[in-house]
Order: sequence, then structure tokens, then C-alpha cells
Amino acid sequence: MVIRAVNKIRLFGELVMFSHTLFSLPFAIISLVWASNGWPTLDVVIWSLIALVAARNGANAFNRVADLKFDALNPRTAERHMPKKQLLTKEVVVFVIINYALFVFAAAMLNPLCFALSPVAIALITAYSYTKRFTWLCHLFLGFTIASAPIGAWFAVTGHFAFTPFVLGTIVMLWIAGFDIIYATQDIEFDRKNGLWSVPSIFGFEDALFIARGLHLIMVMLLVSLYWIRDLGWIYLIGIGIATVLLLTEHRIIKPSNRHLMKVASYKLNQVISMVILFCTLLDFIVFK
Repeated sequence: MVIRAVNKIRLFGELVMFSHTLFSLPFAIISLVWASNGWPTLDVVIWSLIALVAARNGANAFNRVADLKFDALNPRTAERHMPKKQLLTKEVVVFVIINYALFVFAAAMLNPLCFALSPVAIALITAYSYTKRFTWLCHLFLGFTIASAPIGAWFAVTGHFAFTPFVLGTIVMLWIAGFDIIYATQDIEFDRKNGLWSVPSIFGFEDALFIARGLHLIMVMLLVSLYWIRDLGWIYLIGIGIATVLLLTEHRIIKPSNRHLMKVASYKLNQVISMVILFCTLLDFIVFK
């Protein structure tokens, strides 16, 4: 029984790609620290992390349910848990409901603004799963939903709107959209054949990569702008410099026929990028504040 339960937890962790929390979590932590102008209280940190993880898990699991038909047809995704029936649809739906409920509860424990916005957040992160059916802007919509992490973290601390979290959110949106476009170059023919929309399927491989580079260029420019907006130090700039080199590397190694390289370009390098930005930003904060 215990072994079965542990195995089921492992399968759900793989289903929602739990390790990919590293995309949004570092920016949420930065937002928490900046909003607090110091170190946030323990209860805010705990409930913010619970809200972030629950929302992300629920959204990713729902995406797997919504895309089950396409995952089963696509050779690249046919070995995923649901097409192979390692996890049943009803199990995943229950998992989604539990995580969304946990998200709303965590938001309520933070402050009235977070609680009031929680249904809006759920609607947005759920709607993403259907955007590939009708628009090539699906990548930006994905980035927009993940951008709620730093914005929501700011709200969790302050309970009101501000300029900085929306800059952070825009950075996350452009960054996510850029590497999601890169990842989608693997499915150009499949998407065209099955009526799915994406930047690569609509504009072609080369133009898609050009758009991804443009999004990441604007992202870097916004990261640099925070140096002046937040009156940051040189350690922060070093972090942005390293992140920029890693982004350039990401764009140089793209090769859709090599699945390993695509995972490195779309996922592994970006996990390192977010951690580098987090480390240098926090170190900068400790040294200069």
C-alpha cells in the first residue's frame, strides 16, 4: 500500500513536471523580498509557496486532461502518463480540483486581494489549455499565466498594486513565451496536420526563432531596466550578464531533430537562468541593502 502510494505521488509529480516550478519560483521569491523591502514573514512565505505550487500543479494537470487526445496522437508525447493509462482521467481531475481548492484557501490566508483575485487566476491558468486551438499567441498567454507568480507574490506581501511586480511579470511572460516557442518547433508538422496553432506552425521554423530571440531581447532589456527602477547594485548586473550568455547559448544549440538538445535549450538552461538571477538578486540585496 505504501509503495503504491509513493509510486502514485511520483507519477503525479512527473505528470505536472514538478521540477519546472523553478521557472516561476525564483521570480516569486524576488518579488516577495522586494515587496517586503527585506525578508517577508514566515507565514507569508509559506502560504505564498503553497498557492504557487498548488496553482501550477492544478493548471499543468488540467492541461494534460485537455490535451489527452493530442498527446496520444503525437509520437513525441504518446509515452506520457495519461496516454499510457498510468494515470486515469478521473484521478487527474480530482488532483486538479484539490490543487485549485488548496490555491484558493492559501490565497484567503494571505489577504483579501489575493482571495478576491484567486478565481480570476484559476480561470486564466485553466483557459490556457485551449488557446492552441485558436491562436498562435498561446505562448504569450502561457507566459502571462506564469507571470502571475511574481505579481501574486507582491500582492501577498502588500495587498495592493504596484509598478515593479508588473515589470517582473512582463519579464517572466516574455521569457516563458520565448522558450515555449523554441520547444514548439519540434511539433510544426504535427500542429499543422491537427489544426493546432503555434508561432512555429504559422510562421515557420526560422521566423519562429527570430520571434523568440526578439522576446528574449526585450526580456533582457527589462531586466536591465530594473537596475535603475530598483536602484540595484553591480552583483545584480553580473547575474543578468550570466543569464544573457545562457540565453545566447540556448538559441545557438537549437536542433528540433535532437530531443535531448531541445530539452536542454527549452528547460535545463532556463532553470539555471532563473536560479542565477535569483542568487545574484538576493546577494545584491544582502550586500547593498
